Amino acid sequence: MTTPPDLPTVSQRANTVLDRVETAVVGKRRALELVLSGVLAGGHVLLEDYPGLGKTLAARSFAQALGLDFTRAQFTPDLLPSDLTGSFIYNQRSTEFEFRRGPLFTGLLLADEINRTPPKTQSALLEAMQERQITVEGRTFALPAPFHVLATANPVEYEGTYPLPEAQLDRFLMRVSFGYPRAEEELDVLQRRIGRRHEEQTLEAVTEADGLLQMQAAIERGTVDPSVGEYCVALAAATRRHRHVLMGASPRGSLALVLTARAYAVLQGRDYVTPEDVKQVAHAVLEHRITVKPELWMSNVSGASVVGEVLDSVPTPSARESRAAG
Repeated sequence: MTTPPDLPTVSQRANTVLDRVETAVVGKRRALELVLSGVLAGGHVLLEDYPGLGKTLAARSFAQALGLDFTRAQFTPDLLPSDLTGSFIYNQRSTEFEFRRGPLFTGLLLADEINRTPPKTQSALLEAMQERQITVEGRTFALPAPFHVLATANPVEYEGTYPLPEAQLDRFLMRVSFGYPRAEEELDVLQRRIGRRHEEQTLEAVTEADGLLQMQAAIERGTVDPSVGEYCVALAAATRRHRHVLMGASPRGSLALVLTARAYAVLQGRDYVTPEDVKQVAHAVLEHRITVKPELWMSNVSGASVVGEVLDSVPTPSARESRAAG
């Protein structure tokens, strides 16, 4: 097996990926850093935002820059599990049933409008996300590595949608929103489109599937001080005790904080994690794991407000950068 690159090389390569994607998705560096942190940490990312803000473009751009096979599945109410996994087809020539692979057999899957498909189909995706495998007619098929899901959801449309169950939301390492661009950024989008004289954008690959696996393996060597781990546990535990919360972040949430913050630290050029790295990823990691009490649904209380209060109330450990760097 090839030796993973050192962390400075990973940081440089990852930032080159970001630079390339940012040529297509203009002015969203912060959100793109979070998405790439989720991928480098080996997880899946939910992109939840209004239509037309670059979610699909971002997924396709990351696939191109990372050199991954890319498929897109449009989730609709009539989508069947076999439409994702594939199915056995009878071959009249060989008189045998052959397995035809579905869109899940890819490096990066764009699950577009994931909340428009019924729970039975969502469960097929859930197995793929958690187990990196799918089961068809009693037979199990391993998915290729790397395998990542970038799913999109519209937060304002509820008619004809199926809310994602908490178990599936918990499988997403992060939930990221892009938000509307500033006026100068929107003008930049228009000028770039006029300048290239065609709609499609193709990005040159920075790495490939094996290269991404090596980057992920290298990030596993990043240093996490015990105080940072304790801080992540304290944040997750505080969400469970919050007065407005029906259900807080599980231990998977504190683990997601550590893994994502470690990848985020590498993007910033460091081989160790600071409490500030944890704060930078906390909203994206924890908000979707929090269920607010039903009587507060019509108020201003949300996962975002709970995470904000938790970050303000939980003591931040002192940075031990010299110790961590060693």
